[in-house]
Amino acid sequence: MLLGLANGDLAWLVLALLVGGVVTGFLAGLLGIGGGGILVPVLYETFTFLQVPDDIRMQMVLGTSFAVIVPTAISSFRGHLAKGAVDTAVLKRLGPFVVAGVLAGVVLVSSVSGAALKWVWVVCGSLLAIKMALGREDWRIADDVPDNALVRLTAFVIGVISTLMSIGGGMFLVTLFTLCGWSILKAVATSSGFGPLIAVPGLLGYIYAGWGNSELPPFSLGYISVLGAAIIIPMSVLAAPLGVRLAHGLPRRKLELAFAAFLAIVATRLLISLL
Repeated sequence: MLLGLANGDLAWLVLALLVGGVVTGFLAGLLGIGGGGILVPVLYETFTFLQVPDDIRMQMVLGTSFAVIVPTAISSFRGHLAKGAVDTAVLKRLGPFVVAGVLAGVVLVSSVSGAALKWVWVVCGSLLAIKMALGREDWRIADDVPDNALVRLTAFVIGVISTLMSIGGGMFLVTLFTLCGWSILKAVATSSGFGPLIAVPGLLGYIYAGWGNSELPPFSLGYISVLGAAIIIPMSVLAAPLGVRLAHGLPRRKLELAFAAFLAIVATRLLISLL
């Protein structure tokens, strides 16, 4: 995918991917979001610059994002688990439904267009931006996470949407858990445990969905850019523990507002590309 670039362009591209890796890992640990919310727009601009065909560009972005999320999500989860902040009972209870949603999302990826995937990002990213901008942690629908059909269905839907957006699911799961009366720290820590459950099958699904596509750029494995992932992964894994440490003592409001603004910009950028 890096063939044909001038040395200066290549240097800037590698630098952008390295910085994207650091930010991805840091946010995965800090916010429990898996990093895809940052990485997807970084990769989209990168693959646009590299002239990846438009009809597979979004699939390449999402697949490569999952390749990065896998080790980052595992690193983030291990950090929170070591601090004893993860509710493993809820993780075990809802995990199978999230995974089932991921598998359903993989089936959809094989049949939907890149434009449809952009619309998923525009709509869901905008809703998440609004939620984070409001920052109403006092909203409650329960005193704890209920064990009922509605919550299980919600977990399934989160798995589907997370696959179509290539995120670790944390943005949705943190919202669910805080609405159910959990502290933000417990919600972030437990949501980090769902990251690997979403990312691993999601990664395999994007490899399968893109296998044999004649338009794939060099150094691709299905819809995964192996070279792009190889540049980003080491930095994201190194940065994730820093985010975990800060999550256990840093005020989050300003970061939430900044991330809400970022999501709004990304959604607007993708919407413009659709019009």
